[in-house]
Amino acid sequence: MINVAIIGAGRIGKVHAESIYTRVKSAKVVAIADPFADDATKLWAQGLGIERCEKDYTVLLEDKSIDAVLICSSTDTHSAISIEAAKAGKHVFCEKPIDHDIEKIKQVQKAVAEAGIKFQVGFNRRFDHNFMAARKAVQEGKIGKLNLLKITSRDPAPPPVEYIKVSGGLFLDMTIHDFDMVRYISCDEVEEVYAYGANLVDSAIGKAGDIDTAIVSLRLSSGALAVIDNCRRAAYGYDQRLEAFGSLGQAAVGNDTAANLEIASEQGIVSQKPLYFFLERYMEAYAREIQTFIASLVDNAPIQATLKDGLMATAIGLAAKESLAKGAPVKIKEILQRYNL
Repeated sequence: MINVAIIGAGRIGKVHAESIYTRVKSAKVVAIADPFADDATKLWAQGLGIERCEKDYTVLLEDKSIDAVLICSSTDTHSAISIEAAKAGKHVFCEKPIDHDIEKIKQVQKAVAEAGIKFQVGFNRRFDHNFMAARKAVQEGKIGKLNLLKITSRDPAPPPVEYIKVSGGLFLDMTIHDFDMVRYISCDEVEEVYAYGANLVDSAIGKAGDIDTAIVSLRLSSGALAVIDNCRRAAYGYDQRLEAFGSLGQAAVGNDTAANLEIASEQGIVSQKPLYFFLERYMEAYAREIQTFIASLVDNAPIQATLKDGLMATAIGLAAKESLAKGAPVKIKEILQRYNL
């Protein structure tokens, strides 16, 4: 039995705790820590059989009975807690991003290598049934040689401006998932990025120094091209689609809906809107990523969303930010060379 502690009792921490409680027989959440833990937090934890509810996460790192930690705290704490957990000998699952600073990610890499622990990044879309099927089709040559990869990712509504101010910006907060998807689906590396951005949803986002709408073009090592379109608002729900086009055909992933119902009449054809937001759309993926992480510990299997994956997605995000500022393409190797990578 793998004893797990969760650091951060917010929305995603609770999702992971409930996934382990209901779906992972080989692990148990024995403790959770959050500086804002209150009686309601303790009551929720007790309902899942979680024995300890602390405000200070460091006491959990000192507990030798705990094998692994899930870092679900605020983004600005991810890299520091990852290093502390590695030094304490705990296996780590860390929500994305590891950090917005590649130097700090390198420090995490060093700590993880020295400790010899396993480290998985929370790129949940890698574990979505739709995207897993698309990757398999590409890997098996079902579409021939990949020529074009198109990814659409649009949220139903923008987050609060206070969140925008600390998010790292659209590219490092939202598009980072799509940057990872480009590498995951194509099984290739990104060489060059060209980004366009605008404020078309909320002027307050622009005043906070960010954009809310973007198109990013990417050139891959194979010569294939990819394009990502993002928007912080889609009036009809959470829009998550993908097309991989190749020399022999195309693999396409559409939106999940609450029901596969389509009504056709003389007035027109009506179908269901996409599921509203990421918890509805990716609940199964969240469960599967935690199942995979625990299995990697039990079976000593390879991690499927690695530290390198987290670092490369951040590097692409930084290249996109620079491209937007310069109005010119930016090569990924230029970003990596700055950090001696």
